[in-house]
Amino acid sequence: MPGLTEPLRARLQYTFNGQYSGTPQWVSDLEAGDDEGFFAPGSAVWAVHGAMTSIPAGIRALLVQALHPGALAGVHDHSRFREDPLGRLAGTIRWIYTVSYGSRDAATHASRWVLRLHEKVVGTYRDRHGVEHPYAANDPDLLTWVHMAFADSFLAAYQAWEREPIPGGPDAYVREWAVAGELMGVPEPPRTVAEMQERLLSYDARGVLERTARTDDVVRFIRRPPLFPVLRAGYPVLFHGAAGTLQPRFQELLGLRAPHLGPVDLPARRAAAVSLRGVQRVLGDRPVAESFALARLERLGLHPAA
Repeated sequence: MPGLTEPLRARLQYTFNGQYSGTPQWVSDLEAGDDEGFFAPGSAVWAVHGAMTSIPAGIRALLVQALHPGALAGVHDHSRFREDPLGRLAGTIRWIYTVSYGSRDAATHASRWVLRLHEKVVGTYRDRHGVEHPYAANDPDLLTWVHMAFADSFLAAYQAWEREPIPGGPDAYVREWAVAGELMGVPEPPRTVAEMQERLLSYDARGVLERTARTDDVVRFIRRPPLFPVLRAGYPVLFHGAAGTLQPRFQELLGLRAPHLGPVDLPARRAAAVSLRGVQRVLGDRPVAESFALARLERLGLHPAA
């Protein structure tokens, strides 16, 4: 069995961290540092971000972000997402895991590095009415949207496919991950699920969100990214599963609906669960980043050895 799964493992690892084998240096560096970090074993953040549901959560977050024309313009104008989509994915994963598992100093440094990259992501876009608007990746309102898109997506995916309860409940995850929002300059990030949902939908109520030809183009790309052939068979069920967890209004705005046979919707969520179990058998139950964080805590005397 190891011989059969190794090629798949290598391609999955490359998709998520840019290496076919071995541990990326930034993951090993999570063992360094002289403090416990912002989050600890048993936290809601470790539970949610360490689950295999992070995969459909990432897909969902990209779909949600695509609803905001400012976020979409920044990606379109300044990102190499078409030429190097896996590189962009690996960069996002690196930030999330560094903030989740790294020391406070590492998390702060990683966030400042992203904010510096964002400084040049500025420009203008035209809305569906032809009105021109400025955008900046570090604009507080746009940062808030992106932060909530990630938090809402990771939470929704975990609740859809994981059986274990979140330590402290869903509100605990939103409250804890608000720390990451603050590191990224988000003013007063939401701290409850209800507040987050209200603020997400307020963007639609204000007329900010829209669907344009550019939106449809990005959604098509997310639906069929340039993956390794061995990964293409399982990806559609993860895409449809992720899309199925979106708020109905967001599904409507994106023009998405469940895969169907005539008028009958197919069980996308169940198919995604099967696919996730397959990936878990190949990659393991928990992310490698977690083991390096535990080693740091053990070295500091903050967590007993298993």
